[in-house]
Amino acid sequence: MARCIENNTIEIIPYECPPLQNITCTNGKKPVLVYDEYYCCQYYTCDCVCEGWGDPHYITFDGLFYSYQGNCTYVLMKEILPIHNLEIYIDNVFCDPTEDVSCPRSITVAYVSQVITLINHNLIGTAQLEALKNGKSLNLPYSQQGVKIVNSGLNLILEIPRLKVVITFGITGFSVTLPFQYFGKNTQGHCGTCNNNQADDCMLPGGKLVESCAVMADYWPVEDPYKPNCPTPPALPTSAPEPPPTLAPCKPDSMCDLLKSSVFAECHPFVSPENFYRGCVFDSCHVSNPIVECTSLQTYAAACAQAGVCIYWRNHTTLCTGECPSGKVYKPCGPVEQPTCEDNPSEPPMNYTTEGCFCPDGMKLFNQESGICVEKCGEQIIQCCGLFFQFNERFEYKCQDCICEESTKTVSCKPKVCPPPATTNCSAPGFVLVNQTSPSDPCCSTYVCQCQANTCPVTNMNCPAGYKPVVSVPVGKCCPEHTCEPKRVCVHRETEYQPGSSVPVIACQDCTCSNEIDPKSGLLKIICVFQQCKESCELGYEYVESDSDECCGKCVQTHCVVNINGTKQLLTQGETWSPPGNKCEHYTCVKNGETLTASHSQTVCPPFQESNCQPDTIQTAANGCCKICVEKEKGCKLMSMKTHITVNGCQSAQEVDMPYCEGSCNTYTMYSEAAAAMEHSCSCCKEINFSNRTADLVCLNGDTVPYTYMYVEQCGCTSTDCIRAARHHVRRKRSFTLL
Repeated sequence: MARCIENNTIEIIPYECPPLQNITCTNGKKPVLVYDEYYCCQYYTCDCVCEGWGDPHYITFDGLFYSYQGNCTYVLMKEILPIHNLEIYIDNVFCDPTEDVSCPRSITVAYVSQVITLINHNLIGTAQLEALKNGKSLNLPYSQQGVKIVNSGLNLILEIPRLKVVITFGITGFSVTLPFQYFGKNTQGHCGTCNNNQADDCMLPGGKLVESCAVMADYWPVEDPYKPNCPTPPALPTSAPEPPPTLAPCKPDSMCDLLKSSVFAECHPFVSPENFYRGCVFDSCHVSNPIVECTSLQTYAAACAQAGVCIYWRNHTTLCTGECPSGKVYKPCGPVEQPTCEDNPSEPPMNYTTEGCFCPDGMKLFNQESGICVEKCGEQIIQCCGLFFQFNERFEYKCQDCICEESTKTVSCKPKVCPPPATTNCSAPGFVLVNQTSPSDPCCSTYVCQCQANTCPVTNMNCPAGYKPVVSVPVGKCCPEHTCEPKRVCVHRETEYQPGSSVPVIACQDCTCSNEIDPKSGLLKIICVFQQCKESCELGYEYVESDSDECCGKCVQTHCVVNINGTKQLLTQGETWSPPGNKCEHYTCVKNGETLTASHSQTVCPPFQESNCQPDTIQTAANGCCKICVEKEKGCKLMSMKTHITVNGCQSAQEVDMPYCEGSCNTYTMYSEAAAAMEHSCSCCKEINFSNRTADLVCLNGDTVPYTYMYVEQCGCTSTDCIRAARHHVRRKRSFTLL
């Protein structure tokens, strides 16, 4: 090192460089050697590479992966201290009709006084890429004011050679490559801080750190007149755990597993596929268009290409095929600036590899503007009508035959001469001879037979029962032809019947429309079988042959059927039956019109209380249903009575006590099993103890006559013969007359 002392004296001081120390880049890239601030010693650093793809997924400068679905314009990269005056913005828009997921639509690069936008006008499908400067379209390739832009067919690549900045943008997404020696520790925005430390990548404006970069991304919007609803969140975010990542694709035919397969195995030691696989799985589960999965594979392949590993992967998919225009071939790795016949050896090309459409091997571009591949650069080419042609080359332009004349270095044209059109016979119905442009040569005309259906003759056709009219136009004809085709029905006496339905054809036969086709008529066959008379009748019915013209007899009811707990009893008309053990219930078979019906009735017994009965007097009534007995208060007992005794005109002066016996005794007739005959038992209520008493009677002549009468003192039941029918006892007022 040199040091200025005084009086223009310079002191040389030896400076010993520290030993090189290997480092590990957190973004997985290979460390690079750079000079220190004195341009004396070298040391290892990690260049800053930020990538984004899909809907979208980010890998920050330091290799931190996150997904963010914002729908605004955001700061992708901005210098903390404006040293090189470089700012990069990204515009995200919703790109899926079924879910709120977004895709990068454009990247805007503001460098010194230039504002350049790289935009894709078609987010789903073939890329439509365009570069704009201050809102105006640029003709590519572009190279002015320290900025170069080229189009590889799949990507737009912007380079700032002085700063070694490379920015790519296309249908796959974007990448931003910044050298650490110019931008290290001086970046902020969605791409994070470029300092080989992932811990501070999620930094808000002002330097505050948050745990989630998806939360951080909301705080970097840019004022966009086309998106007025994108304000900065007012409050600082609170820490909230992020949802766990999906570990497997949601679609069985996902292409995500290719990233970990043998297709990319050569690249795995240099670039880890893990973050790209996570992004692919997310797209598989949240984006309806499966083509979006291609972006994860293409972005990983691009990262592999920058690491020096070229992967031919598109031929392993069906949705991610690379298509190129005529005269170009697809290559997964090629120079951004393709070699041309006008290359300046003193001007170094862009040192960047990309996939795209290139000239075949052994050929190069005539120049960047033409896009024409030539084998020899000495060939002369002239531009005409927006195309390039070689000298003496003949071509056709706007129905003129043209030639690129070498002598005049101009193009001369004359009207194209067409052959006379061939004659055509159009005699078939509906065809008309028409003069139209030849399909093989749009500059010439030809005569063709054209079908005009309005010139066809009118035809009407009615089809018989079971057939339907069908109108068709045979191949090679113009007018419709009418035919009658059979329906899938049976026909009997001009009436149509559906398959499975009954058809009234012959008496005493069951006829059904079958599914079998009659080969002669094309209709379904009617199949008939003799009726099988059902002669088995239900219980209570008997089968009776019919006397009329009917095919079968019928079951006629002869009995009523009574079902008691599964046991059935047949009753004839007028018969009454009671179930065994229940004489109170009665079933009687009665006839209502032509139907026999079992009517049900039940005898309701009066309340019976055994405690009110005299001993040994309980028995069953004559109806066999109810129980009866001699009640205690109705038994044989002594009754008191006062009465006047009158005998022969003489009467007691006062009423005298005249007790008497009254009440019921046990009388019955029942079957005796021992005697094998009906047994009769009769008893009557009478006095069993009495005394004689005397009363004075007063006669009309005034005489007093004594009279002796029976005074009953005790009553009881005594047996008697049952020869005569029992009489009804009637209680009456008793009187006595002297004999």
